[in-house]
Amino acid sequence: MLNSSKHFHNYPTLLTITLILAFSIQTFKQSLYDHFLDHISLIHILTFTFLTISILTFHIFTKPRTIYLIDFACFKPPSTFRVPYATAVEHGRIIFASEPKSIAFLIKILERSGLGEETCLPHTLHYLPPNPSMKDARDESQLVIFAAMDSLLQQTGINPKDIDILIVNCSLFSPTPSLSSLVVNRYKMRSNVKSYNLSGMGCSAGLISIDFAKNLLQVHPDSYAVVISTEIITPNSYRGKERSMLLPNILFRVGGAAILLTNRQSQRKHAKYKLLHVVRTHKGSEDKSYRCVTQEEDKEGHVGIALNLDLMAIAADSLKSNISAIGPLVLPAKEQLLFVVNLLGRKFLKLDLKPYIPDFKKAFDHFCIHAGGRAVIDELQKNLKLSSEDVEASRMTLYRFGNTSSSSLWYELGYVEAKGRMKKGDRVWQIGFGSGFKCNSAVWECNREIEAAKNGAWADCIHRYPVNGTEIVKV
Repeated sequence: MLNSSKHFHNYPTLLTITLILAFSIQTFKQSLYDHFLDHISLIHILTFTFLTISILTFHIFTKPRTIYLIDFACFKPPSTFRVPYATAVEHGRIIFASEPKSIAFLIKILERSGLGEETCLPHTLHYLPPNPSMKDARDESQLVIFAAMDSLLQQTGINPKDIDILIVNCSLFSPTPSLSSLVVNRYKMRSNVKSYNLSGMGCSAGLISIDFAKNLLQVHPDSYAVVISTEIITPNSYRGKERSMLLPNILFRVGGAAILLTNRQSQRKHAKYKLLHVVRTHKGSEDKSYRCVTQEEDKEGHVGIALNLDLMAIAADSLKSNISAIGPLVLPAKEQLLFVVNLLGRKFLKLDLKPYIPDFKKAFDHFCIHAGGRAVIDELQKNLKLSSEDVEASRMTLYRFGNTSSSSLWYELGYVEAKGRMKKGDRVWQIGFGSGFKCNSAVWECNREIEAAKNGAWADCIHRYPVNGTEIVKV
């Protein structure tokens, strides 16, 4: 809906232009069209001219606003939070001393996880045994969110009171007051700030928040929006023995990101990226998809996240649906034609053809695949026919920071920037997966030249990456 009060001042101008044009036409009646115009009254001319200008004005003001990403910042955990491989194994042996099969499972998963020696957990989860409280969860929230916000404010120079829209997404920790209220209170934002708190939406919630911010910015002109993506894991560590529920303990690590968006044209030259598309796919109507990732209790009453064995197949199916929607928006005409011809041949002519996978490298320069685990990255690399360099940012994010849930895509984009690979005009494809089951995509275009960052989560260690494949396997 248009903000009519904001544009009402344009109508006196329109009326003036209409009268001028009408007068000009009346004067022009003495020319070649004199005979024809004699039959047209002034009221007809005024009506036609006013309607034409009104239609053009309506078109201009209802045209979708361009959304820009000014900058973003990722939380860098303190070194005291590190969980080296030896520490993780030692803690596992102590906690599961009477469960040798659970210990063997944990070690096996760790060796194949793709995580490195510097991933971090909140301080409470370093205790033996862990006994997190609500206060501990709030402490983690404040540490991650405030650090990311402080960095964003410093990088952009924006005043918190200039922020018009605030969106915080955290899937599993949803306290009262909300996390968005926590931010409003800390930074003393305006009383009319539009704040929202999203929970329960899984690892793809970050792109859902971007889509939400985009829609809000379409109807609120000249605004700034901040999106904060995180997962507070202090109260969500599983303490039972079920294998399907132990996996998140191994993969998930502390992390978060803050992103500043705007629709202000005055920021066009300063913004890093321009948002081109957001495509969301939700497979929750299918029972298998809905139940493949669930928070539940085990037989002993311990709460955790259960991962179904069908997870990878469901993720692949969701990706196909998402690709079908985003392909026509981004792929060159030749790739779209080959895809359609292949589909028609298989479906209607019953030809024995392999499904044609479009070459998305012709549409994108960089890929940010949710660092949910090594198996997720492997599967997408194979399905999309990507090179090792194409998925380097995802693998290195998993290796250095672990699975940071919805914020992992921003650590990956930060990696590309820190390597100095982002050039003006480059296109980036972010792909996120989440419970429900959801697959979401965002497409960004680099708006200006971006130098390798001298600060941020990657600044002091980017020279050590990428590590080779052997190191990743052995952790």
